[in-house]
Order: sequence, then structure tokens, then C-alpha cells
Amino acid sequence: MKRFLLLLAFFAAFWPLDAQVRHHRRIPPLSFARLEKNALQFPGGESPDFNTFLRKLDTLVTTGRGDVRILHIGGSHVQGGNWTNTLRKNLLTLSYGIDGGRGLVFPYSAAGTNTPMGYQSSYSGTWTSSRCLKPETVMGVTGMTVTTADTAATVSLDLLPQERRMWDVRYTVRSVDVMGYGDLEPIVIMGRDTVRGRADDERWHFDLPHYADYIRIGFLGFPGRYTLKGVYLDNPATGLTVSEVGVNGAATSSFLKCEDFVRDLKLVKPDLVIFSIGINDLQGSEFDARRFISNYGKLIQMVRHANPHCAFLFTSCNDSWKNGRSNPFGARAQQAFEEIAAGSGGAYWDLFGLMGGSGSMDAWVNAGYGRPDHVHFTPEGYTLLGNLLFNALMDAYARVAR
Repeated sequence: MKRFLLLLAFFAAFWPLDAQVRHHRRIPPLSFARLEKNALQFPGGESPDFNTFLRKLDTLVTTGRGDVRILHIGGSHVQGGNWTNTLRKNLLTLSYGIDGGRGLVFPYSAAGTNTPMGYQSSYSGTWTSSRCLKPETVMGVTGMTVTTADTAATVSLDLLPQERRMWDVRYTVRSVDVMGYGDLEPIVIMGRDTVRGRADDERWHFDLPHYADYIRIGFLGFPGRYTLKGVYLDNPATGLTVSEVGVNGAATSSFLKCEDFVRDLKLVKPDLVIFSIGINDLQGSEFDARRFISNYGKLIQMVRHANPHCAFLFTSCNDSWKNGRSNPFGARAQQAFEEIAAGSGGAYWDLFGLMGGSGSMDAWVNAGYGRPDHVHFTPEGYTLLGNLLFNALMDAYARVAR
């Protein structure tokens, strides 16, 4: 009996610790990093919206009820897909069967650029493209468009990841929303069958006759044009959806040029937006912190127009090189992000400090986690970022979990 009570006391003492770290991903030794900084900070104090998001996530994990949607927005760090894909896969391990659908995607191949690694895209026919850096068309939340006047043109989205592993989630879709505008009518081509949709504002909604992991979109009507802003892929099941929006080279001002940002975001309905925009704001000869903070304030308001109680998570810029030496604006951007998080009631993840501060990217490159350009990360580096961010999120989650 005495031994039993001792064991009970032992497990009781360590249960809170287990609740905190049981979902953690193993992080390799990083002697050059400051892993004690791997935590979500709340510079503005307790965040009701973030706590609401965490409780909603906990309800999904423990009961299987509810929809939780996360949107990760950034530049090339996000367009590559590895960072978000790692976070997505880790979150889906929290409970069996909580996959809520693939969410927001874009046919990047038709725009002549790289598709995030979590899926594949292809196209046929003639397309022109535009990005939010210098938009030539009205664009939405994806920050990109592709336009065609070719009725034989198609775009295809293959939900199998580019690097397939046995344990990867196999996403399937039962409904498709095509976001865009023009004279042509989008259709979904499934083998020999053509699925017609119904128009709803600047989107076409399609209910598919069966589950699919490969979607091909074509067009009817002639003559005419169609500008595609994005595609939302969903299934009837409730669960967790993690989408990414990445545009190579995009800065905070870039997404402010997207006239239909709010309109499209209302379809995505995010409970949490993770903002990782900023590295391209640091590439000029000067860094205007006030303008940077102001731009983020406008982005936050755009999100709140779509969901007034959306939670925010801001990831600071990584240390990087500019003109062959450490970017001198990294520390100022770090302070700006802390101010942005405080003003919005959001969470802040100090990637700059976690890496080791100014000049630390050199050590990450030497360790195989950073690319020789000292701006981007290797696939292993982005996987590491995904695991680190997941661990920090799980520590916050443990504080509200049942």
C-alpha cells in the first residue's frame, strides 16, 4: 500500500509536466540557438481571442466536435510549404480523425512559380499571372491570380504531397469553391463527367458526386476570360484545417494591394491567422518601423472584418544577411513585432531571439538548417521551424487544456 501511494504521488507530481510536453516534437541539440525563447509571448497581456481559439482546439481534440481553421500568411518562407506542412501534420496527430479538409490552395504552376510541397499543381493551355507585389488584376487573399481566355485551359490540383510518406494524411475533398471572376464558367472535370456549380458572389461552389484527391478545373463559354484567385477544398467532416498563403517576395504592403482580401477571407473563416510577413520589408536601404507597424495594423483590421474574434500569432523575422553581412534591421523588426502583438492582443513568437539574435544565421547555415543566401532555410530548417512553433503552441495549449 505504501509503495502504491508513493507511485501515485510520483505520477501526480509529474502529471502537469506530462500534459505540457506529451505532444512535443523532439528538437536536435542546437548549441547556437536560445531554445529557452521557444515560447509564445503575450506582450499585451492575457488574450481572450487566443484563449478562445485554444479552447476551441481543445474541444475538437477531446470530443471530436467543431471546426478549427488556421491560416498561415507570408512570403517565400510560407510559399515553400514545408514550414506550414510540418505544423499541419503535427497538429493532426493531436487526435485521430480530426482532418477537416485541405483548405485554401492555388494553382501555382499556372503562374510559373513553385507550389507548396504539401500538394501538387499542373495546368494546360494559356495563362497569364499577376502577384500582389505589382498587381495587374483584382486579387484576393492568396495574393496571386492566373487569367485565361483559352476555353481549353485547365488547372489541376493533386492533394498527394510532393514528398510522399506512408504516414502522411491522404486528403480527400467533397466540395470545391473556385474564387474568381469573368465571363467564362468554371467547371470541375472528373474523368468523363463534368460537374457544374452554382455562382455565389465571386465564387463558384461545386458539390462533388464522390470523394476525390485530384481536382481538375476547366471552363465553358466563348468568347470570354476568367481570373482565378484561389480554390477552397473541403469535406463534410468537422475538424482541423491548416491553409497557407505564400507569395515569393511579398512584404506587408503587398497584401494591402489585394482588393478582395476580406471577401475571400470570409470563405476561409480562420480562427487563427499566423502572420510571417516581414523579411522582405527588411531588404531596403532603410527600415521604417512606424510604417511596418501601420501596415500590420491595416492587415489586422482586414482580418477582423472577416472574423472580429480571430486570434493572431506573429512570428518575427529570422536573422538574415544583406549585402554580405548581418541585416542591421533584424533587432528593430523584433521590437516592432512585439509592439504589433501588444497592440492587437495577439501572441508573439520571437524567432529572431530563438535563433540567437543578430549574426546567428551563419551558425544555422553551417549546421545545415540555413541556405547559403543566409535568408532562407533548407528543408530540414523549415521542418525544424515547424516543430519549434508546434512545441511553443502546445505549451500555450497545455495551459487551457482539460
